[in-house]
Amino acid sequence: MEELSILIVMVAALLIPLVMARFNISSVPTAVAEIVTGIILGKSLFNVVTTTEALSLMSTLGVMMLMFLSGMEINFDLFKKQPGAAPNPKSPVNLAGQAFGLVVVSAAILGIILNQLGLFHDILLATILFSTVALGVVIATLKEKEILGRPAGQTILLTAVLGEVVPMLALTLYASINGGNASQLWLIVLLFLAAIVLLRRFKQPFIWFNKISKATTQLDIRLAFFLIFILVTIAEQVGAENILGAFLAGMVMKLLEPSEATQEKLTSIGYGFLIPFFFIMTGVKLNLRQLFANPRALALIPILVVCFVLAKMPAMLVFRRRFNRRNAFAGSFLTVTTITLVLPSLQVARNLHAITSTQSDAFVLAAVIVCIIGPIVFNSTYKLEKADLIKQRVVILGANTITVPIAQQLSKNWYVIRMVTDNEENYKTFNSEVQDLAYLAKVDETTLDQGDYFDTDILVVAFRNDRKNARLALLAKKHGISRVIASQENPNADQRQIANLKTAGVEIFNSFNVTTSVMRSMIESPSIIELLTDTEAGLFEATVRNRRYAGQELHTLPFIDKITVSRIYRKHKPISPHGDTILELGDHILFTGAHADAESARDELRRKN
Repeated sequence: MEELSILIVMVAALLIPLVMARFNISSVPTAVAEIVTGIILGKSLFNVVTTTEALSLMSTLGVMMLMFLSGMEINFDLFKKQPGAAPNPKSPVNLAGQAFGLVVVSAAILGIILNQLGLFHDILLATILFSTVALGVVIATLKEKEILGRPAGQTILLTAVLGEVVPMLALTLYASINGGNASQLWLIVLLFLAAIVLLRRFKQPFIWFNKISKATTQLDIRLAFFLIFILVTIAEQVGAENILGAFLAGMVMKLLEPSEATQEKLTSIGYGFLIPFFFIMTGVKLNLRQLFANPRALALIPILVVCFVLAKMPAMLVFRRRFNRRNAFAGSFLTVTTITLVLPSLQVARNLHAITSTQSDAFVLAAVIVCIIGPIVFNSTYKLEKADLIKQRVVILGANTITVPIAQQLSKNWYVIRMVTDNEENYKTFNSEVQDLAYLAKVDETTLDQGDYFDTDILVVAFRNDRKNARLALLAKKHGISRVIASQENPNADQRQIANLKTAGVEIFNSFNVTTSVMRSMIESPSIIELLTDTEAGLFEATVRNRRYAGQELHTLPFIDKITVSRIYRKHKPISPHGDTILELGDHILFTGAHADAESARDELRRKN
């Protein structure tokens, strides 16, 4: 019977996504579908799956892998403060912090109300449960909406991160206090110290691991599981919850900067194998017959659903400071989704005998319900704003006959272009041709900072003075701009200056080198000038981020007949593309095609999901 139960669960894990795809069920998270399937297979209905030691082990590994992958989803770059930059009260970090602060207050008030009504007596546990957010569900929904990297998406994401990290730490404190280990709380510091030591220890070796890793060794994956088990073991030894150790392991792995391929393999192991055991077995353990036989517990379900929703609604007051009312409501309703941390929290509470099984089942059902309605309401309510459609923000310092046409062309493709010049004559000449051209009598750190010109994705420095360009480019890198392009036109340029720029990560542009390269290409390949000057077609590049195309052969791409792939760079090494070339995440593809078709193909390849 034990082997049969494992087989049934594995078959169910395979069939669930197939059935959802067949009937086009996209609004319901897969995790919720797995829990519902577990309810059908478990004691609530058919009772064909029983809880065995092997299934319990797989379920435990599943929740640890879920917490590990959640830790890897945190984008630590959002927390980095730009040197010299003034605090921005409307930044995603600040808005998320304020929004979650209101959520905690609301959750505590609701916990007190339930206590006064005699419906649920543990105020602290209620606060923890009502303030949790299902980070995995939120990320998946934002990716499908394609706003994960936009201001709205980042704000909602960071709110969800806090909704997972803070309750997890609170759960650890709750378990220690109620488990009689309050005097050993200081030992939890050892867990964080261990995480820091592991990060420092493997920061440099991890680069070496990637170089020597083979298909038969998979050192990156072995390191990931080593981090999970060592931090989970330390967590249990110091009295913390194992999910906190797994979450910290994910954060350490993220800070090691794994490749896209490594993240894809870990995601495949987690969501493709281990995590479904956790969600399905959660449904199997639910006893709805017992729940429905208890009118008091049954009445608790709609009350808990309302509490889960009301706890998150105050976040809308903060979101409205930056987004319109409709999207602020949608974003706050998405944070209502709460399943991933609720389940282990209830398990901890049951182990401590702080909650009855009937109350636990009522919380799980309420969490399942809000996990269904949260993404549905968000997808039907949220409407893309102009800021969501913008591809990248570009600041160009220097208005001249080279930069102005570039600004005009990019502006047509949803790039936000801002230009600056310190030449009053050029300002008068080009002001009518560029949407956002500013004249600054002096271009330095102070004036650029006051104009928020360092708040951009790409900064191009294209004055006629190479030294000035180099100084401003290094200043831009100091302010944390990821891509800085500097013009260096002097053929006798100071090589030390060029070396300093390249060391700082500045990209060098030289029109003389470009001209000679084009001339050489025209001699070697006469058709190259047609490609470069054709207004209907062009040369494009894209990095494969869409998991849908990872593992596919090049000739199977749905848009391959509309583009021509000329080169693929994999791990900075060029490979010649063929029809049977298998794409991998992180591949950098160069291709040509008509602008409309190529733009569509590039968006498809770059879309994160």
